[in-house]
Amino acid sequence: MKRTYLITGAAGFIGSNLVDEMLANGNSDIVCVDNFDNFYDESIKRNNIKKHLESPFYKLYEGDIVDQRFLKKVFDNHQITHIIHLAAKAGVRPSLENPLAYTQTNIVGTANLLEMAKEYGIKKFIFGSSSSVYGSRTDGPFNEEMKIDKPISPYAATKSAGEQLCYTYSYLYNINIICLRFFTVYGPRQRPDLAIHKFSKLINEGKSIPVFGDGTTKRDYTFVEDILQGILASVEYDKTQFEIFNLGESQTIELNFLIKLLEENLQKKAIIDRQPLQPGDVPLTYADISKARKLLGYNPTTPVEEGLKKFVAWFNEYYNLTRL
Repeated sequence: MKRTYLITGAAGFIGSNLVDEMLANGNSDIVCVDNFDNFYDESIKRNNIKKHLESPFYKLYEGDIVDQRFLKKVFDNHQITHIIHLAAKAGVRPSLENPLAYTQTNIVGTANLLEMAKEYGIKKFIFGSSSSVYGSRTDGPFNEEMKIDKPISPYAATKSAGEQLCYTYSYLYNINIICLRFFTVYGPRQRPDLAIHKFSKLINEGKSIPVFGDGTTKRDYTFVEDILQGILASVEYDKTQFEIFNLGESQTIELNFLIKLLEENLQKKAIIDRQPLQPGDVPLTYADISKARKLLGYNPTTPVEEGLKKFVAWFNEYYNLTRL
């Protein structure tokens, strides 16, 4: 049976890279949903999907996952077999300013999609979660059995709630669901508000970069191609009804070292603007990926030194094109 995938958030950073990969593989129809949220410049997302629109296997719907009638129209128009749910209000710090919007999109929107999965007999549902669910723990590496009952931002709380909803629907309605906890994803098309992209732009322009704290916070930076490998492996996994997997590199990088690597790749010195640590920010993200290795065959292959070279190559090309 030919598969038809519904991908939410399909014009965004991870979503558009995933669509690239899936269209290149062929054999499936890709139905994409995105509301082109004004969190950042809409033209960036439009540019992400420009080539997708040329494919006969690709269909785009512009609308909001909070709107049940909109979703019903999408499901009525297509025989969807798999849902890959990547749409979300993103960002830890902005979630402190507008928590209700995060609750609407990330919790109500996820519940709407789970309802569609139940109503239309979808047997495979992939949910894009986040390493932020682990809260402010420092006892890394983090494994999937750890408690996630102390989120420190509304964004993290909504992702944790999304996982709980997924388990409930899997248990009640026999839906095969996998929750993927992404760890600090970067690479071509990364959102402009995220540190690597934001820092690169500011360093390139000779402007100061805001560094919160003393630069010793650590992140498990994960190259987007490694994340795609984990998503696609999750689609094929069918040994159990419900699972949660960490997708990371399982390598922590200190912020100060990350800035040093960016300086080397951009061949420019960063001007540091020291600022206090921000509420909601965690001191550490660090993925234990042994479960994903064992059950999915997940095998990240891009250390941050190599990944940043690829990112900066894309960054230089992208900003040269935007200046034309």
